[in-house]
Order: sequence, then C-alpha cells, then structure tokens
Amino acid sequence: MDKTYSINIAGLKRELPLCEVAPDFYIAALVMFGDVELTVRCAEELLKKAPEFDVIITPEAKSIPLAYEMARLSNHYRYIVARKGIKVYMRDIIAKEVMSITTQRKQTLYLDGNDGEYMKGKRILIVDDVISTGESLASMEALVKAVGGNIVGKMAVLAEGEAASRDDIIFLEKLPLFNGKGEIIL
Repeated sequence: MDKTYSINIAGLKRELPLCEVAPDFYIAALVMFGDVELTVRCAEELLKKAPEFDVIITPEAKSIPLAYEMARLSNHYRYIVARKGIKVYMRDIIAKEVMSITTQRKQTLYLDGNDGEYMKGKRILIVDDVISTGESLASMEALVKAVGGNIVGKMAVLAEGEAASRDDIIFLEKLPLFNGKGEIIL
C-alpha cells in the first residue's frame, strides 16, 4: 500500500507514509531526520508547553535532533540520549527493556553512569518524537528514576492511537492508527 496520511504539525503540512506493523494494522510514520524546518518548529512549539526543567533525555535515535534543538533553544547546553546499544565509552551502565511498535521486537535502552550522575536530583524532561504504546516512555521513566532524577514532564510531537487520551503526556498533535485500506481505526 502506498498511502499517506496528511497532517499539520506545528503549522507545517506533512505527508506521512502508512507502514504495516501487523496484519491489517498500519501506522503513519513520522521521520524527522533531515527535516530541519519541522524539527525546529516542533522544538519551538513543545518548549511553549514545557514545564521548567534542567535536563532533556530522549531515546535513540529519531528524536535526537528534536532534543538537541529544544536544548539549544532553551539554553540548556546538555541533553542526554538513552542508547539502544552499549558504547565503548560507557561506564556504570543502567539498562531497561522496551518493546517498540516500530521495531517490532524487544530492545534495551542503556544509560551511561556519567549521564545518570548528571541527572541525579535534577528536573528531567523526557522528549520523544511519537508516543504510541508507551513502552519506550516507561523505560525512559525507569532509567530516570533509577538514577534519582525528578521527571517534570513527558513530551512528544505526536501521540498515536490510545496515547492521545493519556493525561500524563504533552504533545502537539494526535496521530490515528489505520487498517489495510488506509482507514482510521483509532
């Protein structure tokens, strides 16, 4: 199926390709990589809604440019990335498992001990591109709590499916789910 979903995000119109993640079940894929205009506008709009914070943390990888831009615009000169793999420079690693709808398998998010120490006692803002099942978000929350950070907000550009009805996340737009015909099912 070569269908797309038209959406207005932060005042910009984008066509998101529909991608099958299970039989007769499709999501509209937001890929911010390379779309500087969208990344900057989303960062600006999210910051208008953000609570006071000290540090942004984001899961690897699609939301890294968004976290960078939000940190830059808010004069926070450090942001933290929860990695999907262990890097040779990482020490005292903290790990939490996650089941992601977009990768269709279990993954583990890793946090470097130095980043964990930096977050201890600070106001932490969790940022992602899309919140769907909430699995990645739950792993991010567990990482922050494990190092003694204080979560002050959870934000995303889009809240997909049932995530849009949650009252514990801040997002810019709702993103529906689709069947194989490209019809909205949730």
